[in-house]
Amino acid sequence: MSEKRKHPRYVSQAKVRIPQIAGGEILLKDISITGCGIESTVMLDLILHNQYKLEVLPEKSSKIGHFELLVEPVWTHAAGYSFEAGFVIVKSPGGRQFQRYVDYLSWRQPQ
Repeated sequence: MSEKRKHPRYVSQAKVRIPQIAGGEILLKDISITGCGIESTVMLDLILHNQYKLEVLPEKSSKIGHFELLVEPVWTHAAGYSFEAGFVIVKSPGGRQFQRYVDYLSWRQPQ
């Protein structure tokens, strides 16, 4: 799926928790300052356009602490043993850590 975005998405290796949703391991697939995508091996019962708290646990190599985002899912896709969802970021209460992480991913991504 190729689409033009206003803000580039950066590939991530962070883990994610969604406290309102019980689930297995959830990975942050990509992130930008306006949105993100996740991937999971279990189906997540997300309701489109509801707000959820995402707890992001960046990879240790980033040396960035965990942070939270308030997000709304705008699409979901399940196929086989894979579940994916895309979110718009509504609010970033841990703004400084979030911005540091996006900057880190931007720096790490080859041009």
